[in-house]
Amino acid sequence: MRIIAGQWRGRRIVAPEGRDVRPTLDRVREAWMSIVGPLLPDARVLDLFAGSGALGLEALSRGAASADLVESATPSLRAIAENIATLNADEVARVHKGDALKYMNGLEAHAYDVAFADPPYEMGLSQQIAQRWLEVPFADVLGVEHRWFEKMPAGGELRRYGDSAITFYRVP
Repeated sequence: MRIIAGQWRGRRIVAPEGRDVRPTLDRVREAWMSIVGPLLPDARVLDLFAGSGALGLEALSRGAASADLVESATPSLRAIAENIATLNADEVARVHKGDALKYMNGLEAHAYDVAFADPPYEMGLSQQIAQRWLEVPFADVLGVEHRWFEKMPAGGELRRYGDSAITFYRVP
């Protein structure tokens, strides 16, 4: 994996080890960033179910002011720590070890400018995240990755990329 654009363009980052890991493909991450790109300069970014931290780190590379990366899995936390060290991003990237849903449920409206969520598939987590955002819009824009056929709560804009999709929710 690599950072696609910005100050760290081309820099390699590591993915967590293990069979349960499903890193976002570069082309999907690139599409994701092209959609939220204009919002990233000086943005406060949230990366739920951060995995390698690629989404949050990509946002930082493109000018975000800060990124909070939330993850509970030990292999992922190790990868995130290595990636932050590799990019020397420790002053702008904060890691929160714990349950992403609990973290999200503790947020107030407009806590972040942009939020990414890439939860494990097939567990209904994508719908829970979107529903919580509809109740308390904790970011001005939320992007949730999920299987293309998963039914998401109304009000989002679906973008399909092969077997995956991202539904975007925006504060009006």
